[in-house]
Amino acid sequence: MKKTYFLLLCCLATFSTALAQHQVSGKIIDTNGEIVPFASIYLKNSTKGASANVDGQYQLTVDKGNATLVFKAIGYKTVEKNINVTADMVVNQTLSIESYTLKDIVVRPNAEDPAFEIIRQAIKNRKKHLTEVESFSSDVYIKGLQKLVGAPKKFFGQDIQKMLELDTNRRGILYLSESQSIFSFKRPNKIHEEMVSSKVSGRNNSFSFNKASDLIINFYENLMLEGSGLSSRSFVSPIADNALFYYKYKLLGTTEENGVTINKIEVIPRRKNDPVFRGVVYIADNSWRLMGTSLDLTQAAGINFVDTLNISQQYNKVESVYMPTTVRFQFKGNVFGFKFEGYYMGIYSNYNIHPNFPKNHFTAEILKVTRAVNKKDSLYWMNNRPIPLTDEEKFDYKKKDSIALRKTSKQYLDSLEKKNNKFGIGKLFLSGYSINDRYNKKSIYFDPILGSVFFNTVEGAALKYGVTYRKTLEDRKYYSISPEVRYGFSNRMFTGNISANYYYDPLKRASVSASFGSSISDLNRYGSMSLRSNTFNSLLFERNLAKFYKKEYATVATTRELADGLQGSVAINYAKNYTLKNTSNYKFRDVKDEEYTSNNPFTPTTETPLFPTYSSFNIAADLTYTIGQTYITRPDGKFYQESRFPRLSLGYRKGIKGILSSDVDYDLLSVEIYQERISAGLFGYTSFVIGAGKFLNNNAVYYPDSKHFRGNNSTVFPPNLRKFRYLDFYQYSTDKQYLEAHIEHNFAGFFINKIPLLRKLKLEEIVGVNYLTQPNKKNYKEFYFGIERLGFGVSYGYAYDGNKKVEEGVRITYGF
Repeated sequence: MKKTYFLLLCCLATFSTALAQHQVSGKIIDTNGEIVPFASIYLKNSTKGASANVDGQYQLTVDKGNATLVFKAIGYKTVEKNINVTADMVVNQTLSIESYTLKDIVVRPNAEDPAFEIIRQAIKNRKKHLTEVESFSSDVYIKGLQKLVGAPKKFFGQDIQKMLELDTNRRGILYLSESQSIFSFKRPNKIHEEMVSSKVSGRNNSFSFNKASDLIINFYENLMLEGSGLSSRSFVSPIADNALFYYKYKLLGTTEENGVTINKIEVIPRRKNDPVFRGVVYIADNSWRLMGTSLDLTQAAGINFVDTLNISQQYNKVESVYMPTTVRFQFKGNVFGFKFEGYYMGIYSNYNIHPNFPKNHFTAEILKVTRAVNKKDSLYWMNNRPIPLTDEEKFDYKKKDSIALRKTSKQYLDSLEKKNNKFGIGKLFLSGYSINDRYNKKSIYFDPILGSVFFNTVEGAALKYGVTYRKTLEDRKYYSISPEVRYGFSNRMFTGNISANYYYDPLKRASVSASFGSSISDLNRYGSMSLRSNTFNSLLFERNLAKFYKKEYATVATTRELADGLQGSVAINYAKNYTLKNTSNYKFRDVKDEEYTSNNPFTPTTETPLFPTYSSFNIAADLTYTIGQTYITRPDGKFYQESRFPRLSLGYRKGIKGILSSDVDYDLLSVEIYQERISAGLFGYTSFVIGAGKFLNNNAVYYPDSKHFRGNNSTVFPPNLRKFRYLDFYQYSTDKQYLEAHIEHNFAGFFINKIPLLRKLKLEEIVGVNYLTQPNKKNYKEFYFGIERLGFGVSYGYAYDGNKKVEEGVRITYGF
């Protein structure tokens, strides 16, 4: 009875609160009747507010009684309006363009613009404003919109209108999402966010990837947008310590707002192609703090993927400081005739700049998304979204959500599969053939025949063909089974194997796998080159670079996260290993001064066994720990974020003699430290990997069980930081100790950007060093330099064995 009474009181309290609140809505235009998009509307003396949409419409929930609305937009005069809220009401507002005057300021010819002194004061106070708020919490609403405003009729033979569900003009929304979160921050870089609600158009059961931390941009920092993906370099803030070297400034005028003089200053790059902003900043007199920004990044500044990006911020007073209440990233671009535009916008409200965070509030989990966040209905969103939907957005939600619901029905999926699963020789030959059953979440994939045919001198013309069955379970769990067969027409050798994997705990990245059978494997356990590359090298250039052996094997492995950032894995392997020899010398042409070598890399002119037939039983264990690892937790998995700190790996592999007649007896201990893209600010970024190891016991080590290195004998190869560019694939494997290091720096166009004819190509300069020492290859070094762009690169380098130069030449890398 008491419990029932208590629940009744809670319901009555909630109902009475709802009755005490009303919706205030309206439209914001300027004095010419033009729409003012994205204006801010908030209650005076609070940070509770909303934003107008692109059509100037706004909506705000206000308590019953007297209230003062503040209407604010960059470039317009701020307006305060007193209202008496007794019911839902419409309050339209007209904003006048702000008149910024230059009264009492005389600018003489050749004299410095007054803006420079204002900027100097802002720079002088930069650190103070950067650190004046030690921590805060706030509510954050994020809205993301991406749309096509033009597209070609067809792309790779596909009808774009049908494929992307566009209108007849090939225009339409590609992505629309909203989310609400509670966001916490503590200096210098601790964050924690808990998503409250999420909505993604056309994906009824999906969770938004919106993240408040992605919208954090603080112009009080010297360098901006490091690691954002917009560019390999950072961008210089208009009030950075060295900003005067990169910018010129012009005072456009001043205005008064609530007794504060605000200076409108144009930000002008000194050099067109520096990584800098252009646009307008608003700085208050006396306090010299930022009051707002409207700054652009363009292709001239070196951004990728988009043509222009506008970053707009508005600050409101919270106690004695000013905090951003709206942040908007607005972009547009054109890629292969696809014209797109959109924005991501964050609205911050209910600031608390003196939070008392509980112990262990900040952990490696930076964002938590629970299963309930996408269960909010349309009434909830109508009453809680601070940016009203436009008619286009309403239509997009209605259309795509109904389509998404229909797409989950068995009838629809069966009709879809009937069309998509239609067999075609072209599919099977070029891209592979799939049979999907989306309703039951399973599929069968047949490898493409074209990629399954290859040639090497051991097997001659050969075929390697596989089929994969996959069954998806709840919450991104799945299992897969993959049988594979291989046959060489010259050596008449048939091998076959089957592998299975069960991914059973996405939150712990946990899986178990097993495989058994026989296979033809590369002598280098890391592989040397792809079967296709080796085919081309053999048939066209008479260079059989890859070497092979046969193994009959069984493997069982498991991997699991043991703690935040710590991943552990164990594998048990048994194999019986056989040497192979060349059986074919076929080639398309006879190349002068070239001749096929034997399958033993140490006796190139004579076919001799590299090792006797032997059995191997070994256990391998690995621990990998990422320092400062952060992650996002969602119901469908754990998603790690790129760390700013190195990753450490410890490995141990033991060959055990006697078990299943095993002939091996060794213990290999290895360590590695690795990190990619260490920011060097305007000078690009550095990546490195350093590894060392030692056979603590090498009583019986055969070549396939040695420590191998990622060598290269080819001019063209896929990029890999751990890969040597001139080291032989096989010659320098060891059963003793070793030390290797790979360091590469990417200058991100720092030099080429200064050459007018080349800067448009957006090429990035690279320099690198590779190093290896082991008992049979002491102080081997490689030095190289070159250029790259979007995964493709050309470099020239030199290799030294001690102090002796042993090789030099061009290397070409490719990647997708």
